[in-house]
Formats: sequence, C-alpha cells, structure tokens
Amino acid sequence: METNVEYPTDTRLLFDALRKAIELLMRLCPAVGVLDWQGGREEIWKVKQLLRKVQRLKHSLAKDEGKKEARKKEIIVAHQDYLRVARELLQHVEKTVQEIQQKHPGSKDKLLKIEEFMNHAQRQIKQIERRVIQGETIPHEEKVFSIFEPYTEWLSKGKAGVPVELGLAVGIVEDQHQFILYHRVMQQETDVDIAVPIVQATQTRFPELSSCSFDQGFHAPDNQSKLGKLLAVVIMPKGGCLSKAQQAREQAQEFREGRRQHAAVESAIHALEIHGLDRCPDRGLPAFRRYVALAVVARNIQVLGRYLQRQEQQLATEHYRKAA
Repeated sequence: METNVEYPTDTRLLFDALRKAIELLMRLCPAVGVLDWQGGREEIWKVKQLLRKVQRLKHSLAKDEGKKEARKKEIIVAHQDYLRVARELLQHVEKTVQEIQQKHPGSKDKLLKIEEFMNHAQRQIKQIERRVIQGETIPHEEKVFSIFEPYTEWLSKGKAGVPVELGLAVGIVEDQHQFILYHRVMQQETDVDIAVPIVQATQTRFPELSSCSFDQGFHAPDNQSKLGKLLAVVIMPKGGCLSKAQQAREQAQEFREGRRQHAAVESAIHALEIHGLDRCPDRGLPAFRRYVALAVVARNIQVLGRYLQRQEQQLATEHYRKAA
C-alpha cells in the first residue's frame, strides 16, 4: 500500500522542510505581532532555484577523466551553495522561534510543528554533506523517505517494472470463500516477523482455523515449528535447495492441494488494489490504518454481495423451472 508521497531525494526533502518551516512562521508571526518573514516567499524562491540547479547537474559519462572530475567539482560547489543558504535560513528560523517563545509562551504548541520541520532540515543538511562532500554512503536505516509521512518505508519486492514502492506492506489472511479474515499493516516488519502473530490473531477471532498456506517469504525454521503447534496443517514452502524431508513434505498430497488453492489470494490482492487499496490519499499513520481497514471491509462486502447475487440467481432459476 503506497503512501501519497513524491520520490524522495535528500535535497528535495531539505527544501520541503525549509519551505514548511518558513510558511508556518509566515502565518504565525503576524498573529503574535512579530515583524519578521515578510519576504518569506522570496527566500523560498531563492532556495528553490538552488535546488533546481542541484537537480539538473548529473555526473559526467564522458571517457575523459578531466571532464568527469570537473563535473564532480561543479556538483560539489552547487551543493555547498545550496547548503550554505539552507543553513542561513535555518538560523533565521531558529532566531524567530526563540523570539516568539520569549514574547509569546502560549504559542508553544504551534512552534512544535515548526521545530519538527527544523529537525528534519538539520538531518538532511548533515546527510547531504556526508553523501556529496565527504563521499559517504548513508546507511538505509538513517534515511527518511518523507517528512510529511515519516512512517513511509522503501519497499523493494522484485516486481517486474516496479523496482521500488514507497509505503507500508499489508499482510492479509483469506479463507476458502474469499473473505478476508484478518489484515495487518506491517510497520518495520517483514513477512517472517508476522507469520506467527497473524495466525494467532486470526485464531482469536476464528478458533476453527486449522490450516494455512503461506508465501515463500514467510518461511523460517522457527515459524515452521511454532505454527505446527497452532495449526493442524502448515503449508509453508521453502525457497532454494530442499532437504529430503522438506521435499517429502512439499510433495505430499495435502501440501500440493493447499498450494493450488493459495493462488486465489492473488485475486484478493488484485481486487483490493483496483478498489482503492493501492495508494492512500489520507495523511498520518492512523488515517493510513483506517483507510486499509475500510478497504478490507469494502472487499468483504463485495464478496458477500456476489454470494447473495448467485443465491438469488439460483432461486430464480429454480422458480422458472418449477413454473415450466
């Protein structure tokens, strides 16, 4: 499930953080009688021009090492100019925030959001300096992919034509009648992490659940043993080379029948995506979770309607046969 965010770059995230901090101050200053940031729009435009210059500069693909080195220096200088102006603006923002705190202590709640964007900007300045000027690779766990939806994760699932998605993974449990019994928004979790909890949560609501089929990504020896105590039948294929015991288990009739039925869950995933569970337009993690839950409810209602429609058609057919 994708969040409604643009493709993230550290330079763009820095601009967004500065822009939001300045815009919020432009609204707050007149309300509290602080004469500052009348030229805020011009300052935002100045930063945006520097951002555009940074974005246009690409590393040279020429064979001449001299040209490559010259372009590299040009990129570093452009980033240095961008960071210099960003630091100056950030200092100005911090000075105004301190002035408002001293003169109007009651504005603390409104200043918290500005300080949040200031922290985002400070982090991005440090990361840009480390990446571009010092030549350091930023560890993945230190990156933020959206300052507006900070819970957004970088999802690389190996899909053809879709190298990366920005959002959160959602795990679902579907029964043999195509109803979704349970769903889980996976924040900082992988398939392996949720295999046991998602079955336990589903059994809390549906104690009769006795067998379950999983994708390969859920497999782990620990999951296999724990689920064996919860379920009568665990259909969890293992990727890669299989031992003789694993081969025997996966060639069993019960296992193969379960795998054939497992393909039906792809239909549920596709139905959820085309009925809205593709990109969440709402803001904030609580709204994201609510949007997912409502989409699941809507899908179940759709399935229920399909069964009722079939039932009505069968009753009508029987009625016509008797009348004939």
